[in-house]
Amino acid sequence: MIKAPEIFDNLQIVRNRNRAAQNFQQSDFLKQLAVERLADRLDLMRRDFDTIIDVGAHGGYVARMLGGHEKLSKIISLDPSQAFVEQATQHGPSSVMSVETLPDNLGTVDGIVSLLYLHQINDLPGLMKQMAATLKPDGLFFAVLFGGRTLQELRACLSAAEEEILGGISPHVAPMADIRDVGGLLGRAGLALPVADSELLTVTYSSLFKLMHDLRAMGEGNSLIGRRTSLSRRDLFLRTAEIYQERYGRDDGTIPASFELIHLTAWSPDKSQQKPLRPGSAKMSLKDVL
Repeated sequence: MIKAPEIFDNLQIVRNRNRAAQNFQQSDFLKQLAVERLADRLDLMRRDFDTIIDVGAHGGYVARMLGGHEKLSKIISLDPSQAFVEQATQHGPSSVMSVETLPDNLGTVDGIVSLLYLHQINDLPGLMKQMAATLKPDGLFFAVLFGGRTLQELRACLSAAEEEILGGISPHVAPMADIRDVGGLLGRAGLALPVADSELLTVTYSSLFKLMHDLRAMGEGNSLIGRRTSLSRRDLFLRTAEIYQERYGRDDGTIPASFELIHLTAWSPDKSQQKPLRPGSAKMSLKDVL
């Protein structure tokens, strides 16, 4: 079996999340939006869910915001951050997990969700298979993760500043998934009826430094293995801010930051689910319709 390449430092991910837990509610707008997207999907489904597991729960946002939802009975929150789990316990059962491995005592459940967590996983196919394995037949899988267009402006400006000042580029912003790639992972995980779609959000910031503050507060600090471990140079970020303003700045002095949210929906296989028709089994030709 080919081992997944290690891109992220799992210990740093936990450190980032523990630090973010202190003031996460100050910058939780994207997490809240992801929970709202989950609520929208649930409203369209004609079934109830006895127990769902929330992977990468932060402070238990799904349990807090959807705990009274008519289609949800029990929500179990999992997160690798002890600080986040302590917050989540206020809203229901919760437990610490390792970054890429689910606890082995979960059994099977009606649904598993993950909101803004899967984008920093080294072995994403492996974790998705674990998640799929926790589902009962016809169980729901739903995830929201950052897509490849996330922070595209910041990537470009940081690279330009580093090339100019340091004569080379080091990784600062994690590589994000492409919707075509992660959509294919649903089938590889053994899930059926996969659906993948995305939305691109533009958030306005007063400066680059306010954006960087928000990213740290979200727990999205640099966790790449190849990151520079020495203190960041002030002149590098000042130059990055100048380039950002030159390339993307608006007349009022603000700057835009892009966040792409990829939504994934699928179901564990069950014989009751609709099956695609066999090729050639259609009873009417396209020519007749046209």
